[in-house]
Amino acid sequence: MSLANGRPYLAIPGPSVMPDRVLAAMHRGAPNIYAGPLVEMVQGLWPDLKALAGTAHHVAIYIANGHALWEAAAANLFSRGDRVLLVSTGQFGLGWTAAARAMGIEVEVLDFGRSTPADLGQVEAALRADTGHRYKAVLSTHVDTASSIRSDIKGLRAALDAAGHPALLVIDCIASLGCDEYRMDDWGVDVTVAASQKGLMTPPGMGFVWFSEKARQQSRGGDLRTPYWDWEPRANGTEFWQHWNGTAPTHHLFGLREALTMLLHEEGLPAVWARHEALARAVWAAFDAWGAGNEAIRMNVADPAFRSRAVTAARFGAPHATRLRDWCETKAGLTLGIGLGMAPPGDPAAHGFLRVAHMGHVNAHMTLGAIAVMEAGLLALGIPHGPGGVAAAAGVVAQAAGA
Repeated sequence: MSLANGRPYLAIPGPSVMPDRVLAAMHRGAPNIYAGPLVEMVQGLWPDLKALAGTAHHVAIYIANGHALWEAAAANLFSRGDRVLLVSTGQFGLGWTAAARAMGIEVEVLDFGRSTPADLGQVEAALRADTGHRYKAVLSTHVDTASSIRSDIKGLRAALDAAGHPALLVIDCIASLGCDEYRMDDWGVDVTVAASQKGLMTPPGMGFVWFSEKARQQSRGGDLRTPYWDWEPRANGTEFWQHWNGTAPTHHLFGLREALTMLLHEEGLPAVWARHEALARAVWAAFDAWGAGNEAIRMNVADPAFRSRAVTAARFGAPHATRLRDWCETKAGLTLGIGLGMAPPGDPAAHGFLRVAHMGHVNAHMTLGAIAVMEAGLLALGIPHGPGGVAAAAGVVAQAAGA
């Protein structure tokens, strides 16, 4: 029988769970886009978006998904033939590489695979070898959504500084912003990109590019910029329509306003980061317990320091990950993420990977419920595993929440 009837839980790494308050804020008629409440409300978004990323500089909003934001950053920063160094730790680093090359940018890739963090010594060596300073920027993901590797952004800045290299530091925070701690200015980041559908708990379709004054100055004169992608009027336009190069994404903006209120003004970013830390560690504790009885079950990233606090990628051995995902969704109403990019398309090994998201509007009972359903699925399907995953996760939550 199926026990899936009831409210489903989408534990995939985006779109994330949307709060009822965000949905309610969006449920309204079309507003005036020339004056009045919408225009007044948007004025308060700019300081909150800057606080979210930890910057005092500029932010532009796009009606776009995460892949489009790669193009937005590149269109503003580079000209055809410019060279960049891309530090890849998974599927999305390689995707960013393909997008940049399609725009005529020369990309040198340091690919550290899909399970290990970047070797900062190799990054520094590559920068020192670029004696002519041809690299205009170093690009990397803070969290690769597929591998769940969390990169050391402060370490990347330190590598640039140690090499004495003037390249900009450009970071994809699509999976991490509002989940993992991130401090753009303090960490020396020049450009940050993120999107609405993960830690910001708002439907897909809106993205953000934060950029420093150094990046703004370097961007002038590039030949890839077009009127739509141009970040200058979006960040500093004097007329409302300029922020969007046309009609504003009205209902997304109402949802975003509510989400930022919840994150920044009610819970507060330090508490948001601490919540994601605790829930991530609960998931990790469950996997450690399950893996004790079956070496095929393990998290993709061995060192907790380099694991995302927003999503955990794991290996179960083919075909057990797909079997478990199917059981959880059809029998219990829990949707887990696919093992994106961990094996070539069509390779049976792809059925050995999955991801558990713990990002955005997620709390202890949701995470513990997901872990309990997964353990029930392991039992129902006869997948070998160690006992006590739920108990281990509950112990982490009990310790984090206190009395």
